[in-house]
Amino acid sequence: MKKYQLCAIGNALVDMEFKVEDSFLEACNIDKGVMTLVEEQRQDELVAALEGHPGKWACGGSAANTVIAAAQFGADCFYSCKLAADETGDFYLRDLHAAGVASNADHGRAAGKTGKCLVMVTPDAERTMNTYLGISEGFSVAELDAAAIAASEYLYIEGYLVTSKSGRAAAIEAKRLAEAAGVKTALTFSDPAMVQFFKDGLTEMVGDGVDLLFCNQAEALAWAGCDNLDDAFQALQKIAKSFAITLGSKGAILFDGESIHKVAPHVITAVDSNGAGDMFAGALLFSISRGDNFATAGRLASLASAKVVQSFGPRLLKEDQAEILAEVFAEVQPASCSAV
Repeated sequence: MKKYQLCAIGNALVDMEFKVEDSFLEACNIDKGVMTLVEEQRQDELVAALEGHPGKWACGGSAANTVIAAAQFGADCFYSCKLAADETGDFYLRDLHAAGVASNADHGRAAGKTGKCLVMVTPDAERTMNTYLGISEGFSVAELDAAAIAASEYLYIEGYLVTSKSGRAAAIEAKRLAEAAGVKTALTFSDPAMVQFFKDGLTEMVGDGVDLLFCNQAEALAWAGCDNLDDAFQALQKIAKSFAITLGSKGAILFDGESIHKVAPHVITAVDSNGAGDMFAGALLFSISRGDNFATAGRLASLASAKVVQSFGPRLLKEDQAEILAEVFAEVQPASCSAV
């Protein structure tokens, strides 16, 4: 058995999450529902404008949220990222350790500023992100841990890395290292904007294909350049042996390499959609890495993502995690769940 079920690489960003009205986004000229890269000064201006709004901090970044989700369910995980030796980086590493995730950052951090992601959640539960990458923009092959990759069941690659030349190169090298060690590879498109504006770079990262791809409906359709899922399926099969397409309130569709599995949605009232896709990926990776089939993994992932959007923030409570495991795996008792 491998030391880690999951090794992920991605941006290390402290998520600063706030509840806002649509009028705030309009007044500040912020594009709703997407991730926008901004300079530190612009982000600082927005944070100042948000004074008085309800908010919370957590270590984040798309892949970090996924690896923490997997760890919540009991997976042994490793996260490669780039953190600065600053107060924000201190907070990030403490929060990552609290989640039970090991990291290359345990062995040293660089001079600079740790990245931050301003997450604004509107009453319709939609999340809008303005991201200052900080030192994460320089994530490179130097931050990869070849031993951790080789010791993992899956390597998970964050699509946002495509926005930087060094990050893209690191993703390509990490995939090469994984394949050389017989480690399965997984990649997420991360955001419709990544497919729209960086498709050539994502194509480089995908290379001759991945074992598992994660995307939502908008990303799948954008990748295929079509308006229906049937055609998108055909396009995705050319780059991934298996894939998961999340459909929001309509559930998800999984392809395990042979069969299609429709994952039923859960009727809930969403409060905050931030982290829903990351939670889905983390729960599914936890499940299949322990040998479950895609139907079972999809049920766990759907239930976990439905639960996480019912509260503010990208994490499950320990009691929620225990209830989900108990419901999906009747033989697993809540007492055996790992704590966060």
